[in-house]
Order: sequence, then structure tokens, then C-alpha cells
Amino acid sequence: MIARFAAVVALFALGVVLAAALGMAPAAALELNGSFVQGGLIRGQAAPGTTLALDGRPVRVSADGLFVFGFGRDAPPNATLAVRHPDGRSEARTLGIAARTFPTQRIDGLPERLVTPSEADLARIKREGELIAAVRREDHAATDFRYPFRWPVIGRVSGAYGNQRILNGEPRRPHFGVDIAAATGTLVRAPAPGIVALAERDLFFTGGTVMIDHGHGLTTVYSHLAEVRVKVGAALKAGDPLGTVGATGRATGPHLDWRINWFDVPIDPELVAGPMPAE
Repeated sequence: MIARFAAVVALFALGVVLAAALGMAPAAALELNGSFVQGGLIRGQAAPGTTLALDGRPVRVSADGLFVFGFGRDAPPNATLAVRHPDGRSEARTLGIAARTFPTQRIDGLPERLVTPSEADLARIKREGELIAAVRREDHAATDFRYPFRWPVIGRVSGAYGNQRILNGEPRRPHFGVDIAAATGTLVRAPAPGIVALAERDLFFTGGTVMIDHGHGLTTVYSHLAEVRVKVGAALKAGDPLGTVGATGRATGPHLDWRINWFDVPIDPELVAGPMPAE
């Protein structure tokens, strides 16, 4: 038995030597972990030097092989992950994406100006939207996305990701975040490490707003804050306070609107953070 085991080991070693001599490398493992559903986030590990593209869109891979990408609310049933290994081999992996059903949510009692903005308001909304879009275009080398994400506030989920919104009887865009009802003044904490990329006290729709960059295009947004307690450029650890719950901007009561994006792709925070902990 020992002799046979030794022979197998010798043959394996010979195979590795021959592969190296012929310029070949053993197939490197590509790990994908996450939720393969609409709104899901995928974290992965590849051999250093691997290049990736999701449906033709480049996916940044860190020097040690870490990467992240996600699927939007209306993602199609399949996506193609193009992989080029460090040894030059290429492959295309088909990723199945499970469909979800999103209910309709009615919200009444909003000030009419916040549902049907004036021309002046629309110009302001456009300027402020570009601030947020500019942060979401950033692609920094940090890999803070690799850490587990906590809930920034513990409370009742009053609005789920993906819900089709009807505001004051008017159909509007789906909701791309999670609303967490909590008392005014409740501390909002960073769910994972990252760098503050935006800190505004009075945006038209979102009021007090903070954005954190977790690297590789993954950002989180915290809206309707009563207080903003951080400044752009601040390095936060998981659990650091960034502001307090409020009802600023387009809100009918105190709550936190928490959003996660991979660049312009909206991700479901509940899939990333898991079930809401008990209060």
C-alpha cells in the first residue's frame, strides 16, 4: 500500500514537471461565493494574474486574486463570465441567475413637490444625481468588500429591495435599497470597512446622505440621515458611526434607506447582510 502511494505521488510530481517543461500550468481554481439571483452579490478568488469580464464588462481582480461583481434587479436568466487564466488559457462560464418576484408598494402622504418636482428642482436633482453617479464610477484597488457586512441599523424592514413604488398614486421607479424603520437619532454604523466618498447634509431626494467606497466598484449609501457625522476621505472600520437616522429628503417618517451598488448595478442588501438580527 505504501509503495503504491509512493508511486502515485511520483507520477503526480512527474506530471507537474512535464507540464512546466511544456509551458503548461495546472488548472487554477476559480471560487465564486454569493447569491446567484437577481440582486445578488458574488465575491470570488482567482489565481493572481487572472483577468475576468462579466458579459463583456471588465471585473477588477486584485493582486492577490480577489474580485467582486453583482446582478441587478432585472438581470436576465444567464450571464457569461469570461476567464483568462495566468497561463493564457481562456474559458467562458455560464452563470445561472434565479428570477425573483417583486411586489408593489404604495406610499402616500408625500409632499407633492417630492413626487412631481419643478423645473428648478429637476435641475438640482440632476446635479446631485451626478455626484452619486461619479462615486459609483470609481474603481479603487481597496478590497474592503471581502469582509462580512453587518446591518447598519437594527430595526423593522419597512421597504424591501426591488419593490415597484407607487408614490401618491403615481407609478415610479423600483426601490433599489432596503428601508429600516428606527427612531430619529439612532446611530447608523458602517457595515464594513471603507472610505467615505460622499457626505452631504441636504440632497433633494435623500436628504442627509453618506456613501462609502469598499473597493472594486462596490459602494454603499445611507440616506435620510438627521445628522452626518463623517467627512469625505475618512477611513471607517466596521461599526464606526457615520450619522443618525432621520426623515430628511423624500421620507414620510424616520428610517434609513440603505443601498449597495456594484458600479451602477443595484444589489439587495438583505442578501449581503443576511437576516435582520433581533433587536
